[in-house]
Amino acid sequence: MKLTSLNRLMVRAAAGALVASAALLATASGAYAQTSAAPGTHQLTRADVRHELEELEAAGYDPSRGDESDYPADIQEAERKVAAMHAAQQSALNNNQPAMQDAPMH
Repeated sequence: MKLTSLNRLMVRAAAGALVASAALLATASGAYAQTSAAPGTHQLTRADVRHELEELEAAGYDPSRGDESDYPADIQEAERKVAAMHAAQQSALNNNQPAMQDAPMH
C-alpha cells in the first residue's frame, strides 16, 4: 500500500512538471513571437529610437522638463507635428518637388 501511494505521488509530480514545462514553453514562444518583427517590417534599432526622439524634441517636446502636468498632450502634439512634417516630405517626393527637410516646426 505504501508503494502505491509513493507511485501516485511520483506520477503527480511528473505530471505537474510536465504541465509546468509546457506552460514555460508556451510562454517562451509567445514572448519570442512578440519580440520578433512582423514580416515586411524591420525591428527598431537604437538609432531609430534616438532619431525619433530628436525629431520630437525639434517639434517642441522636452522630456527633461520634469513637469508632467501636460503629459501626454505635449508629446502627442509633437508627434502630430512630426507626422505632418513627414506627410509634407512624402507629398513633396510624390510631386517631384524638393523635400522640405528644413521646414520649421511651429
